[in-house]
Amino acid sequence: MLKRDTNKYTFREEWSEEDGVYIARCLEFPSLSAHGDSPESALKELRAVIELVVDDMAKAGECIPEPLSVRPYSGKLVLRIPKAVHRSISIQAAEEGVSLNQYLVSKLAY
Repeated sequence: MLKRDTNKYTFREEWSEEDGVYIARCLEFPSLSAHGDSPESALKELRAVIELVVDDMAKAGECIPEPLSVRPYSGKLVLRIPKAVHRSISIQAAEEGVSLNQYLVSKLAY
């Protein structure tokens, strides 16, 4: 199994008032997070964790998540939209932890 380029994954960093640190997350690995005193240190920690996880998954023959940034987006729903918009709303849905369909239904309902 080919090792994935972990630099293509989608990362987010945010300040946690509750914890008093920056938290980094990766949308393709929602169960993983790391923290640090700066956004950069949190991201560095998370990247190291993801490298280890991807290595372990590859050794075990497990399916490694495809980065959101390289997934093929057809642009086809009930209506046609630009591929970039399709990608963007897919990422927004992932950030909210819901399916693309659920995300669009909630946005169209308002």
